[in-house]
Amino acid sequence: MTVDFIAVLVAGAAMGGFINGLAGFGTALFALGWWLQIMPPQQAVPVVLLMSVASGIQGCWIVRHAIRWRRLAMFLVPALFGIPLGLSVLDLIDADQLKLVIGGFMLLYGLFFAFRRTLPRYERPTPVIDGGIGFVGGILGATAGLSGALPTMWISLRGWTKEASRGVLQPYNMAVLGLSVSLLAMDGAYDRQTLLLCGGALVPTLLAAQVGILTFRRLGDATFRRLLIVLMLVSGGALLVRSLF
Repeated sequence: MTVDFIAVLVAGAAMGGFINGLAGFGTALFALGWWLQIMPPQQAVPVVLLMSVASGIQGCWIVRHAIRWRRLAMFLVPALFGIPLGLSVLDLIDADQLKLVIGGFMLLYGLFFAFRRTLPRYERPTPVIDGGIGFVGGILGATAGLSGALPTMWISLRGWTKEASRGVLQPYNMAVLGLSVSLLAMDGAYDRQTLLLCGGALVPTLLAAQVGILTFRRLGDATFRRLLIVLMLVSGGALLVRSLF
């Protein structure tokens, strides 16, 4: 590995770990933009999935009292059926396509949360929508580690506190991505080189996740949302510019 390669690997790990610690999701959104510059999707995605699980364990612990298992199951059970579909898509996608998908989702996130106050709130139970969102999240999670993308946007319309929202999102992501890691491992995705990359990314991911968790605890709900909007818009725009030009 060259110095430049290691620098990009560590930068992606730090960005991904921080956002996971801060928001309970987003490792892939922030890490893959870096890692797809130095490795193919078939290698970058297994690494980012494992780092998502590693950093997510810490986040699950801090919201363990906010987890409502029945509410979580409405999203998680359908997701289990979407994971095999997502893994089949991974073999068909290339780095440029995945960069555009990641950048597009980041811009969509930022714009969505910027205008969220003008959107309706849903207070009543919506089990069919919850299940559909969970299913698509399972596909996106296995394909690119984006299991939290649609659930985050949908849950934000429910008017829950940041702790209640994270009590669904963090264990949901952990379960989807953890199962994806297991299936990829059974398929031989974690060869010696990929495991070395995981080892190099692990420490900066975990340290940055701790910084993100500390930041999460200090922020109020409004400041938390504004910070996410800025991070998503700036990072998504920069990634799309690099991908297109």
